[in-house]
Amino acid sequence: MSYDLAVWEGVRPADGKSARQSFSDLYDRYLDGEVKEPPSKRITAYVAALLDRWCDLTEDEEDTSPWSTGPLIDEASGPLIYFPMRFSMAEEASAYAAAVAESMGLNCFDVQQDRLRP
Repeated sequence: MSYDLAVWEGVRPADGKSARQSFSDLYDRYLDGEVKEPPSKRITAYVAALLDRWCDLTEDEEDTSPWSTGPLIDEASGPLIYFPMRFSMAEEASAYAAAVAESMGLNCFDVQQDRLRP
């Protein structure tokens, strides 16, 4: 079981309902198509910040990474990343991921709770 977050560039939605719609539109445009775009510079920097804290799953020799897929950057396209993390580490990892997103001026949407974070 995994816990998923979506992080993207753009104007912060007013509420969870608006965020869900924004995420859905971005997902359809950037992740659901046949060809993914390269991640934007800001999303690439965001992923690098996450990987400064925990290694990529592809490099995790000690089973300490919270990410459920790897390489993590492969979950990104254009201004969006939608990524899963291990449920057992989701509380700490999602809080950190949301804080990093906020510090970088990115939107963080908690897919399970249908709400913006933090």
